[in-house]
Amino acid sequence: MRIVVFGAAGNVGSRVVTEALSRGHEATAVVRDPVRFPALHPDAGHRVGDAANAGDVAALSDGQDLVISATRPAPGNESGLPLAARGLLTGLGRTGVRLLLVGGAGSLTVPGTEGRTRVSEDPRYVPEEWRPIAEACNEQYALCLRHAPDQLDWAYVSPPALLEPGRRTGRYRVGADELLLDGEGRSAISMEDFAVALIDEAERPKHHRARFTVAY
Repeated sequence: MRIVVFGAAGNVGSRVVTEALSRGHEATAVVRDPVRFPALHPDAGHRVGDAANAGDVAALSDGQDLVISATRPAPGNESGLPLAARGLLTGLGRTGVRLLLVGGAGSLTVPGTEGRTRVSEDPRYVPEEWRPIAEACNEQYALCLRHAPDQLDWAYVSPPALLEPGRRTGRYRVGADELLLDGEGRSAISMEDFAVALIDEAERPKHHRARFTVAY
């Protein structure tokens, strides 16, 4: 499979590239600045492109099987996240290549609230300083629902409340629109296992024009 990864130098994107390559896929790692090339996996193709630029997205996805976007703006630049979502949806609408879009947990609903409370509204999961990125992720998901071209196959992937570097176990659970909690009330997964879930979905697509979430 030929996979293009936007945000390939980031915490999640770099692990997605590593996981894809470890399974024998061809990976193209995309960053906005070539100065980041040394941080990319040496076995991936290294390309420059901006997910917010529909022309870049169309050119880089042409002839590929899948695009995974794991872009994450620096604090203060959260508005770049929905801009990137719009660029991806528009560009891939031209090529018809499937999209896996790494989003946020904010638009998931809190267990026990019967779908009335979003994670972004609950300070147990989203403290005030995280609110800007949570709201940007919510807008990102809303763009998929409202503006994805009819012919575009996409899936929006929400992480759990806690997504941190860790170890690869290959173990996780899959949910839909509600935050997944373990027996101790924690909502977490390692970035390594999050990458496993993404490449599993790449190889065996189960979610089409829909969102899913994963956690331990």
